Amino acid sequence: MSIISRFAPSPTGYLHLGHAYSAWLGRSRAAQWFLRLEDIDTTRCKPEFADAIREDLAWLGLRWEGEVRLQSAHFADYRAALEGMAARGLLYPCFCSRAEIAKAQSAPHAAEGIYPGTCRHLSAAERTARMENGAPYALRLDTMRACAQAGALWFFEEATGWVEAQPRRLGDVVLARKDTPTSYHLCVVHDDALQGVTHVIRGEDLREATHIQVLLQKLLGYETPIYHHHRLLLGPDGQRLAKRDKAQTLRALRAEGVHPDTLLRGFAA
Repeated sequence: MSIISRFAPSPTGYLHLGHAYSAWLGRSRAAQWFLRLEDIDTTRCKPEFADAIREDLAWLGLRWEGEVRLQSAHFADYRAALEGMAARGLLYPCFCSRAEIAKAQSAPHAAEGIYPGTCRHLSAAERTARMENGAPYALRLDTMRACAQAGALWFFEEATGWVEAQPRRLGDVVLARKDTPTSYHLCVVHDDALQGVTHVIRGEDLREATHIQVLLQKLLGYETPIYHHHRLLLGPDGQRLAKRDKAQTLRALRAEGVHPDTLLRGFAA
C-alpha cells in the first residue's frame, strides 16, 4: 500500500520537539504527506504561528504535497456534514455552561470528564424556546443513538492490531459551538477522507480521540484509515512537551544554532 499521511498542527503557538518528531515520522513513512493547519479556533490561532510552522518544517527539510489546507477556509464543508447528521436526529443543542457541567460531573456516580447528558432529555419545544430566546448553546452528538445507527465499529492500530472502537467512553462530544462552528473531531475525519489519508500518524495523547472519530467516519460514509500512535517526547521534568515549553521550541533551538540534522538523527536513533 502506498502510504498517504498528514501533519496537522494548530497554529496556537510555536512547534516544539514533539511536533518535529511526529512530522518527521509521518514524512519518513509516507509516499504523499500533506500539511494541514487546524485553525478553527479563530481567537487563539495566529498568522505568525502559521508562518512559523511552515518555516520550521522547511528548516527541518520536511516537504509537503501541494497547498497547505487551512480548515478556517472550509467551514461550509463542515456545516454540510453537521446538517446531514442533524437530519438523522444525531445532534442536540446543549445549553449547559462549563460551570454547570463541572458541577454535574462532580456528583456521586458521575463518569469523570464525561458530559452527563443533561440537555439530551429536553423536549423539542423547550429546545426551540431556548434557542429563540437567544440562549447560547453547543451542538452535541447523541453518541448512544449514533452508535445504534452505526453498528459495529473497528479500527486497525499498528501496535496492537484490530481494536473495537468504544465511542461511548467519550460521551456526547461537542461538534460545534456558536463561536467555533465546527470541532476538531469533525474536521479531522472530514479532511482525512478528503485528502485520501491511509495512515494517521500522531501522538499517543490522541489515541482516545480515535474512538469517537471512527464513529464519525462510519456515520459520514468515510473509510477508516490505519492508525499509528507514537510515543511522546518528554521534557527534563518527565512531562510531555507542550507549547508552553519555550526552551524546546524549534524556533528557540534554531536561534541557538542547533543543526536540524542533529535533531533528525536523534529521532532515528
